[in-house]
Amino acid sequence: RSLGCVVWDAALVLAKFLDTEAFDGDGPRHALRERSVLELGAGTGAVGLMAAALGANVTITDLDELQDLLKINIQNNRHLVTGSIEAKVLKWGENVSDFLPAPDYILIADCIYYEESLEPLLKTLKELADPETIILCCYEQRTTGKNLEIERKYFELLQLDFEWETVPLDKQDEHYRSEDIHILCIHRKR
Repeated sequence: RSLGCVVWDAALVLAKFLDTEAFDGDGPRHALRERSVLELGAGTGAVGLMAAALGANVTITDLDELQDLLKINIQNNRHLVTGSIEAKVLKWGENVSDFLPAPDYILIADCIYYEESLEPLLKTLKELADPETIILCCYEQRTTGKNLEIERKYFELLQLDFEWETVPLDKQDEHYRSEDIHILCIHRKR
């Protein structure tokens, strides 16, 4: 069974964060309205679907074997979309020219658990993001097996080209948050 067929807790936390006042502010239009959004490692597409429901123009990406699931989920939720949404194949570390110019936002939920994917993920982020791109990365901190080492390596590699802030727990959705799930707001170093 594929890991991409599950809506992970971090995806729920990130999706709900997009609909908080802390993310959106209190302006008349949602911060995502008419913005370009790219979700990496979308799995079921839940986070990207939320962004599209909030008015963003979204491309959800994952491996080829998840495209049918993504397209079914888009079709089943089309009535909620106020922006636009499409699914495309993107394998981290490979050519990203089809996804340029840089999007306004890149969304990533629970994608730092597999050591072999860290370098391709960060290469992809570096090639996709410009200094104006806001990357929201949400992950569940896991303490078993090699997870702490993988997390440490992720941050070691991330700091080479990016800087970030952690979104405080009290700025996240009051019902969809957890002490062990973190949201990072990441930018390319200038």
